[in-house]
Amino acid sequence: MVGFAAAWLVGGIAAPVAGIGVGAAAWVWLGRLESASVVRAREDAVAALPLTAELLAAAVAAGSPPVVAAEAVGRAVGGRLGSALATAAATARVGFEPSAAWASLAAEPVLRPLARALAGAGAHGVSPVAMLQRVAEDARDAARWDAQARARALGARAAAPLGLCFLPAFVLVGIVPVVAGVGPLLP
Repeated sequence: MVGFAAAWLVGGIAAPVAGIGVGAAAWVWLGRLESASVVRAREDAVAALPLTAELLAAAVAAGSPPVVAAEAVGRAVGGRLGSALATAAATARVGFEPSAAWASLAAEPVLRPLARALAGAGAHGVSPVAMLQRVAEDARDAARWDAQARARALGARAAAPLGLCFLPAFVLVGIVPVVAGVGPLLP
């Protein structure tokens, strides 16, 4: 539809080229958009990441193996993050190599540090507690920075509607009376 509109607007001999080009660009652009449910699920995972990392660190520090801790925390957290964590832990429990087991969790860029910490614990046998605590701190810092950036942007976005409301009032109350008062004085 967009391609036909572009062809109609351009007209002439260039119409087919413009229609095909704009149609193809619109097709590619629309194909890259994410649905609202995918965006909401990602935001939920980002919000749950600090608590999940701290719960994992506490469970491992208490003596639980990382795979068992990941299964328990995955069931406790629930949602998309919890199910991804429980699935990856079940894969690791079956005997997959740690990097392959946690790869499904690492597929989401937000959860990649969590997957690295757990994969490193399985591959090298080191405790992931410090790294999990760092993941929680970094996730909280990122959330704070994002909230501050949105708060700063709110002032700029609020200025346009306020300007659109006050400009007509300024014209009607300030400029129109002056022009009406000067009008009879002009020859």
